[in-house]
Amino acid sequence: MSVDQQKLWLFEGERAREYTVSTARAGVGCVADSYQTPLGWHRVAEKIGADAPLGMVFKARQPTGRIWTERPAPEDNLITSRILWLEGCESGHNAGQDADGRVVDTKARFVYLHGTNQVAKLGTPNSHGCVLLSDDDIVDLFARVPVGTPVYLR
Repeated sequence: MSVDQQKLWLFEGERAREYTVSTARAGVGCVADSYQTPLGWHRVAEKIGADAPLGMVFKARQPTGRIWTERPAPEDNLITSRILWLEGCESGHNAGQDADGRVVDTKARFVYLHGTNQVAKLGTPNSHGCVLLSDDDIVDLFARVPVGTPVYLR
């Protein structure tokens, strides 16, 4: 995934699927409470929402029962449709703590790939650290990747 290009690619053999994303408005970084998108090697740690209807709104990784259908989107960045919860694979960089003792743990920071109601803003940084995709794209990606899939954020 490229922060500069606001694109995510899924490689399947020699073919690649491209998804337009939004990363953090605050830029990149791994420190807790920075509201930045972490860089480096990650893996899909958990998949949440497999049977949820398109547009389901999640709060604390639980479906709320509310389906997002509002147009235009409210300013809130909702978590919709599916969640791919990321886990950092680089101790001291995006897993655990850094050399200064600061938490840099992607999973503990609750960084996800997830659907968003802010579809018009995809392609520009607009999240609080997560990687946002359209509902259709996150449902497609969710169906294609198992838990453990490596994810490289650069």
